[in-house]
Amino acid sequence: MLNPNLDEIQLTKDDYERYSRHLILPEVGLEGQKRLKAASVLCIGTGGLGSPLLLYLAAAGIGRIGIVDFDVVDTSNLQRQVIHGTSWVGKPKIESAKNRILEINPYCQVDLYETRLTSENALDIIRPYDIVVDGTDNFPTRYLVNDACVLLNKPNVYGSIFRFEGQATVFNYEGGPNYRDLYPEPPPPGMVPSCAEGGVLGVLCGIIGTLQATETVKIIIGQGNTLSGRLLLYDALNMKFRELKLRPNPVRPVIEKLIDYEQFCGIPQAKAQEEKQQMEMSEITVQELKQLLDSGTDDFVLLDVRNPHEYEIAQIPGAILIPLPDIENGEGVLKVKELVNGHRLIAHCKSGMRSAKALGILKEAGVDGTNVKGGILAWSKEIDPSVPTY
Repeated sequence: MLNPNLDEIQLTKDDYERYSRHLILPEVGLEGQKRLKAASVLCIGTGGLGSPLLLYLAAAGIGRIGIVDFDVVDTSNLQRQVIHGTSWVGKPKIESAKNRILEINPYCQVDLYETRLTSENALDIIRPYDIVVDGTDNFPTRYLVNDACVLLNKPNVYGSIFRFEGQATVFNYEGGPNYRDLYPEPPPPGMVPSCAEGGVLGVLCGIIGTLQATETVKIIIGQGNTLSGRLLLYDALNMKFRELKLRPNPVRPVIEKLIDYEQFCGIPQAKAQEEKQQMEMSEITVQELKQLLDSGTDDFVLLDVRNPHEYEIAQIPGAILIPLPDIENGEGVLKVKELVNGHRLIAHCKSGMRSAKALGILKEAGVDGTNVKGGILAWSKEIDPSVPTY
């Protein structure tokens, strides 16, 4: 529990009215509301998780909120990132978030850090705050946030989301476990799809983000049992919650300093391998593909390796769908061999990543092919704007 000097914290007449429903809760009361006003919370990210938790932290009366983000609002964010609005598309997320926070609570101090959190700046940014809330969506930053919180002895309120499932817990609190006890080693790059690749139910973000806000408030007011030592798992499709116990690993490595987390997670190595594969792989631009299609020639097969529901959204004329998972399990390889039968193979996906992976698998099976650079996103942008982007 945080221990501010409450004698220095005074509630105004507006505070009494604004937080009246808190004040009449015995577990919060006057002391709890003063604790909230005295507290400082740093939120890493203003995306799917950061949006709802920032809204509720501001509404709860947190005195000082810091926000770290360097992205701009995109139309595709609006399905789940509820702190942002249509009028803010193309503008910095932290400015959008601050604007909304001050609409909810004009008495909240909002500190903005429009930068990527790195090993060089993390300790300086995190140090002034009582609690850190992790709303990030990538492994290097999660390990960075965790290690910085361990070094500075700050509670780390964690959440993650994917498709219809979410997780939440509290790390590094009162001797409890930290992120490295849950994930001692990062997964190989590309093993876990991002929300941009796999999708996410918009309201799931609200549920997990609100759980993070709840845990943050509980830590501040010193009430209830936190999720420290417990990983809460949520399945939205089946509306089920379950828990896993988390314990500190007695033999885990001691965190002595911040490291290169991109290197730790294998990102540079994966990029180098990807660049090598691209150099070795034949590519075609969407303009060149359009010329082929317009020529009327039938000496090639255009393969679409996206998932069936993506194919329903948008297609390149003449493309034949064989999803990447089918190629990975071998069934699709046989289908491709039957289709090609001496013809030239050209493959595409959403952006060119999955089709490159599919072509790598096919090459090992004896089928050479050409990748469409930029995938259907490039086709929509440069050839046919009527094709939806997603």
